[in-house]
Amino acid sequence: MPARHAATLPDGGAEDYDRLAPAVWNPVSNAVVAAADVLLGERVLDVFAGTGTGTIPAAQLAGPDGHVDAVDRSSAMLDLAEAKAEALGLGNVSFHRADPEAWAPDAPYDAVVSCYGVFLLDAMDAGMDRIVSLLRPGGRIALSAWDDGALEPFGDLLLETLREAGTAGAVAAGHPTVPVFVENCRRLASVDRLADWLGARGLTDVSVERFGLTVPLDPDHAWSLALGSGYRGLLPDEPGALQRVREAFTERLGTSLVLNADSLIAVASRPPSE
Repeated sequence: MPARHAATLPDGGAEDYDRLAPAVWNPVSNAVVAAADVLLGERVLDVFAGTGTGTIPAAQLAGPDGHVDAVDRSSAMLDLAEAKAEALGLGNVSFHRADPEAWAPDAPYDAVVSCYGVFLLDAMDAGMDRIVSLLRPGGRIALSAWDDGALEPFGDLLLETLREAGTAGAVAAGHPTVPVFVENCRRLASVDRLADWLGARGLTDVSVERFGLTVPLDPDHAWSLALGSGYRGLLPDEPGALQRVREAFTERLGTSLVLNADSLIAVASRPPSE
């Protein structure tokens, strides 16, 4: 059984994802939106918008004459994002439960943002090529990705736990396959790799900067990261099996973990002559 995207699961991991927003998602998403240099009146696409950590600041910068399309596969994630927008009185956002790889807007965008989203594309290269095509000539794209060594030792410990449990299809005991999103993360996990990948998409004026971040996690927050990230698609559905994985994972972690959340913030432009 292949790894599933978290959005295909009952609640999409929305509450667990949002639990880590103050420490991880919000500061990085703010940096992504700042890199996109969103201006008043512009049209913005947020790819894999999640619970709105990039959508909200983009909508605030675009202002009432601008507009943000927040696209994600998870209804539960978008429900939380929509609640945040309503609480802030932002009427310039539309929320779409759709596959970003197939999203077809009515008009091109001035800017595209994606906070830890591009490696969730099933076909990352082709999917990103299509997303780039949604930009107007001269439009900008800004995104975040994990730097080399990020999510460790968290990721290795969780995958080891799943292999021993034999419950996660793509990482079951003895199965050599690396989950697609993990492999995609690795493909982008350095300044040079990410810059080269964006250049290969036909983008110009590529800039990639490191965003250093470490986050202390207690066992509960570490489990929220497992449930609210791409790793959720590897976990078993059956409650008893899920609880056994949690107990074994927590034992491996110990009482505390300092997560390496080092990230990369990239910005690039679609050539104006296209």
